[in-house]
Amino acid sequence: MVKDQEYLEKKASYCIDLAKKLGASGVGVNVGSSISETVNFRNKKLDESNRSDNLGIDITTYIGKKKSSISSSNLLKDNLNILIEKCVETTKNTPEDEFNALPDKNLLAKEIKELNLYDESHIENEDKINYLSRLEVSASRDTKIVNTESSFTEDKSNFVLANSDGFCKGYKTSSFIASSVTVAKDDKSMERDYEYTLKCHLDDIKSAEELGKAAAEHTIRKLSPKKIGSEKIAIIFDKRIAKGMLSTFANAISSSSISRGTSFLKDKINQKIFSDSINIFDKPDIIKGLGSKSFDSEGVVTETLKLVDEGILKHYLVDTYNGKKLNLKSNGRCGGTSNLYFDNGKISYKDLLSANPKCLYITETIGHGSNIITGDYSVGATGFLVENGEFKYPINEITIAGNFKDMFKNITLANDLEFEYSTNSPTMMIEGMVVAGK
Repeated sequence: MVKDQEYLEKKASYCIDLAKKLGASGVGVNVGSSISETVNFRNKKLDESNRSDNLGIDITTYIGKKKSSISSSNLLKDNLNILIEKCVETTKNTPEDEFNALPDKNLLAKEIKELNLYDESHIENEDKINYLSRLEVSASRDTKIVNTESSFTEDKSNFVLANSDGFCKGYKTSSFIASSVTVAKDDKSMERDYEYTLKCHLDDIKSAEELGKAAAEHTIRKLSPKKIGSEKIAIIFDKRIAKGMLSTFANAISSSSISRGTSFLKDKINQKIFSDSINIFDKPDIIKGLGSKSFDSEGVVTETLKLVDEGILKHYLVDTYNGKKLNLKSNGRCGGTSNLYFDNGKISYKDLLSANPKCLYITETIGHGSNIITGDYSVGATGFLVENGEFKYPINEITIAGNFKDMFKNITLANDLEFEYSTNSPTMMIEGMVVAGK
């Protein structure tokens, strides 16, 4: 069992009291407990089974504008005494930074919303093994599948975040994740693909049979790919890939990137960066949401933000430290976004495929080709050629390129948004991208 709230609160309170006695003007503590159990299969056989129990504490002390941090997995009283003493002494010898401070007291969360993020259910190892056995059988039905790997992980965690201004709150979370990776082979190529399911509650994950079948189908349809020439063409990004555009956007509007001047979206508040049809939300209070939270990693309340309203950028993602640099108040985004998503478009998936006589449908990108300083984007990719709304054949060994300043303004979204991850996007089309092929 993970440690209960009372235990974690006592440890946090002890650290805060001792640090203040030793001379700290401000203290922040994060103490957490987690248990993770994983079973792995390979080619229908049990490959590995393990469990890890973690208990840890992070302590940050302030003396005026000086700040330092220390962490440990040993929460025994004698060790905490040594840690806190070291942390306070280190703080005394740390250079001042005028922006160092605990978050404003009036911004701290007053309550924890009931978001249904914890499932008491426990699936025994035997049941995990049974699930993966069925998954592997389902994934291996087609003789073209020559290799399979799968895993099932159950995570349970609890934490308390506290500071010397009286904030002390935390909550339990759980996650259940199953994945399937398959390799397929024919006389022309060998291909690999995957499928996975991740939910807060056990009953919400996909069935073993559904997961294995999907992984196999994704892989088999990639066999015998063809090469294509270089051209400028509309590209449709599968939802699994389209959400990556949002991740890049989030990095570009983080207050750390903005304050350093290392983002192509610096000084773009209240300016149009997308087309009129684009709206982007970060919504922390989705029930069972994988990114849902009541407060950020500083304790600041996290409310829904409409980051982009009809194409216009309305907010940066602001934490306390970088907010002070920018003369902005924290909006509860220390540690990043919560449930980030593009709002649904107005066109169906089928109509999006048929919007151009010819386009490319991308199912995988290779490499990290997003430069948030310049906005340049260039990645290797694989996918399918689509003509008149029909998938013709798989393609590989292409590079797709553009610049986010142009790409953002040429996005068209389908109306097929699903909340499968903490960052989600409908299927996305971007017109006029450059493709380098054979």
